Amino acid sequence: MEFGIFVQGYVPKSRSQADPEAEHKALMEETEYVVQADRSGFKYAWVTEHHFLEEYSHLSANDVYLGYLAHATERLHIGSGIFNPLPQVNHPVKVAERVAMLDHLSAGRFEFGTGRGAGSHEILGFLPGIEDMNETKQIWEETIAEFPKMWLQDTYEGFSGTYWSLPPRKILPKPYGHSHPAMWYAAGSPSSYAMAARKGLGVLGFSVQKVSDMEWVVDSYKTAVRDAEPVGAYVNDNVMVTSTAICAETSEKARRIAASGGLNYLQSLLFRYHDTFPRPEGIPAWPQLLPEYTEEIIDLMISEELMICGDPDEVTAQCKRWDAAGADQLVFGLPIGISYEDTMNTVELIGEHVIPEIDTDPVHRTTRLRAAAG
Repeated sequence: MEFGIFVQGYVPKSRSQADPEAEHKALMEETEYVVQADRSGFKYAWVTEHHFLEEYSHLSANDVYLGYLAHATERLHIGSGIFNPLPQVNHPVKVAERVAMLDHLSAGRFEFGTGRGAGSHEILGFLPGIEDMNETKQIWEETIAEFPKMWLQDTYEGFSGTYWSLPPRKILPKPYGHSHPAMWYAAGSPSSYAMAARKGLGVLGFSVQKVSDMEWVVDSYKTAVRDAEPVGAYVNDNVMVTSTAICAETSEKARRIAASGGLNYLQSLLFRYHDTFPRPEGIPAWPQLLPEYTEEIIDLMISEELMICGDPDEVTAQCKRWDAAGADQLVFGLPIGISYEDTMNTVELIGEHVIPEIDTDPVHRTTRLRAAAG
């Protein structure tokens, strides 16, 4: 199992009300987390694209941000988590051009993650009047198979669909090196995992679930992907899952950090905006908040496999649980409301103690898949 982090530009009001430069500092600090992850042996960094999601995510222009990270990192694969290819948000040709350019700037280290947006607040900002949110799935499905054609055909044959069209044109630049970047889909439900498997796409599993609840979903993906009819040049047989992670020198310190990190507020914001995610029982409707987490609640969440927290040995054991469940990549959401120093310490400790115990392959999984496609 490989490791990564994702960043999203989290700027809670508690921070912005105390510091007029909070937004700037949050974005710059997250850049430093990614650079440190590169130094610490992580293999991936995923960068969100969100719009209008106050507090939860101020990272909207992720193509610009990823261009900087391509220069600031050396080994890390950088991924769009996501680029939104709905033509009302980003024209598909512009997305194809940006992916190919980032592939060049990173010398083949770019990962192309796609999706349809966080929920109704975000999506309806671009598509007012939609009554059925599933219509965005139809738009996405009409579009996704066109990207490999834009990259690999000398002159793109053009497209005429329900939601967008383009006459034949040369789409430039072409991707760097062999084939094209690995293609992923941000999935929030078991049916989305199955759809991604059928299309030969890797899954960006940003939904919040415990290991035991995800095991059968991962297994069903792995079964379905064997018979994939890939929309791209190769099957990206890959499941990425996400979790909160806090690692400290002692178990007690890690739990103190977690209990004081405002995790309940971030989780409340997640369900405020991601209203297409399955809502677990007991999650209150915004603006009501989940209760503040105590160390006892943190212990319960650890035991229920809903977060990763502890000293390096504990964190290693918890990560091995995801590895045994079949996850190909485990990605940690950073920051989570804790201090810059504690977040950097988590990245460094996981890189020093945890990753060497689990990920012994120096080559990225997607590098092997892409190379095999020729």
